[in-house]
Amino acid sequence: MKQSSKIFVGMDVHKDSIDITLAEQGGEVRRFGEVGGERAALLKAVRKLTSRGSELVFVYEAGPCGFWIHREITALGHACWVVPPSLIPQRPGNHVKTDRRDSENLARLARAGELTCVHVPDVRDEAVRDLVRARDDAVIAQRRARQQLKALLLRNDIRYVGKTSWTSAHLRWLSELKLPQPAQQIAFQEYVDAITVATGRIERFEQAMRDEVSTWRFAPAVAALQAMRGIQFVHAMTLVAELGDLTRFESPRQLMAYLGLVPSENSSGQRRRQGSITKAGNTYARRVLVEAAWAYRHPARLTRIIALRQEALPKRVCDIAWKAQLRLCAKYRRLRARRVLETKIIVALARELSGFVWAIGQHVKPR
Repeated sequence: MKQSSKIFVGMDVHKDSIDITLAEQGGEVRRFGEVGGERAALLKAVRKLTSRGSELVFVYEAGPCGFWIHREITALGHACWVVPPSLIPQRPGNHVKTDRRDSENLARLARAGELTCVHVPDVRDEAVRDLVRARDDAVIAQRRARQQLKALLLRNDIRYVGKTSWTSAHLRWLSELKLPQPAQQIAFQEYVDAITVATGRIERFEQAMRDEVSTWRFAPAVAALQAMRGIQFVHAMTLVAELGDLTRFESPRQLMAYLGLVPSENSSGQRRRQGSITKAGNTYARRVLVEAAWAYRHPARLTRIIALRQEALPKRVCDIAWKAQLRLCAKYRRLRARRVLETKIIVALARELSGFVWAIGQHVKPR
């Protein structure tokens, strides 16, 4: 084998095992074998492959095992690709799926240049992202506990007559509530305690996020995104933690496609048919943008809260944020006058809002 030859190493990764297949550039495809899923077994296999004297390119699917395999392999000086499962080409009519076939398929496609790699964050960026997602899990737990409590009260025809739930007045009403049966009172109190615990977790997570951002390299981007209407601290942290360096996207359209905010299409010949958004890519960032887009239902204006957030920001960033307000608020009124469904309007605003997020990201560099 020549010293300059290249070998593509397809790895089907699981918790307890890694199936490995080798595809030589311009040569045969053969199975290397199966190794354990732990770090020591992987490194032993990498050392054995390195002894062949060829350039190695490792490839595996993104999954629950994370990016530690990528970091271990690249630390040894080898190339490693992490590919999203949704973008791996599949042959129609292939109904047999095994670990061996999956690793062989990865090796063949990598050799043919038909794979798309995901962005791999560094250790600190991934740690911040885990913190942001943990807060999101706490919000989901709080929402579930609140729904369960409301369902219990509704089954017993106990209704809150106030305007808004979970305000201080509503919480006082709950603290004075007494259900007719002792068993129901126990269930009621457990639901209330679950809500209290989840609320405390959210507050602790948000404080931890504020502590982390002070020393994070993307702190300028987090501050700059808050210049926009509807994007507060948690939204900005989520966007930056999930998207990373926005300069890696070549255009706003690329970011929109990454977020799954572009319409799906089924066209053939002279017929062109577009459907709902693709919903591909990062769900956390897409959901945050949709939440922020609801703020543009109201007329454009610079509120006191937004002005305070813009005080220390560059003028160029503030100009982009104001341009976004003018454009998106006008678009909402225009589509509303055409009687477009409001949820569709908000999604359309979220798509354009991602373009302004991209524009701000081009003017704010990491530390």
